Amino acid sequence: MQFDKSAFQFLSDLKENNNREWFTEHKPRFTEIQNDVKKLFSEMQVNLEKHDEIEKMKIYRIYRDVRFSKDKTPYNPRLAVSFSRLGKQLRGGYFLQIKPGETLIGGGFWQPEKEDLLRIRKEIELDATDFRAILNDTNYIKHFGKTFEGEELKSAPRGFDKEHPDVDLLRKKGFIAIQNFTDKEVLAPNFLEEVDNSFKALRPFFNLFSDVLTTNLNGESII
Repeated sequence: MQFDKSAFQFLSDLKENNNREWFTEHKPRFTEIQNDVKKLFSEMQVNLEKHDEIEKMKIYRIYRDVRFSKDKTPYNPRLAVSFSRLGKQLRGGYFLQIKPGETLIGGGFWQPEKEDLLRIRKEIELDATDFRAILNDTNYIKHFGKTFEGEELKSAPRGFDKEHPDVDLLRKKGFIAIQNFTDKEVLAPNFLEEVDNSFKALRPFFNLFSDVLTTNLNGESII
């Protein structure tokens, strides 16, 4: 299944006409796009489940929550979905945003819970070899570069050595892998295949973090 070029155009038009009057007039077209995209995302989940265990799929609404946002436009001109991995056993999740000029996929741990973040940092403090191995993995670099994205502290977190050799990892507040796609790549017949290849490249990353977050520092299971 291929992403429809006219759906891309709809998102571009919505960006230029981000108001309720225009959207109401064109809502029948959006409903058609929404139904097609649900099929696309469902096919994506089928592909994912061939090599991972997915607990749920969440399709994001196009309506923007403007209560706490500086941007008061009523719609977010994108199509987005996330896939959560299997609960306590397999941690992390996948994300896709389709948006003209800003299409991307991501995966990992955007804002991990306080306890999870501390556990990850403790593992890095003890031995960051496996984390470095991921960042040096040829397939990971091909898709996501040589870093984990995400917010970070200016210095080592409280209780950790500022001179630790892996302080760059300790400063991370989240651990995300991000890959951008051009509009041409999104509209290509093999887009779903390329997305799935990128998701596959995340598995060593997920395997490591799942292992860390389901064990203590002695490597004993906590679930």
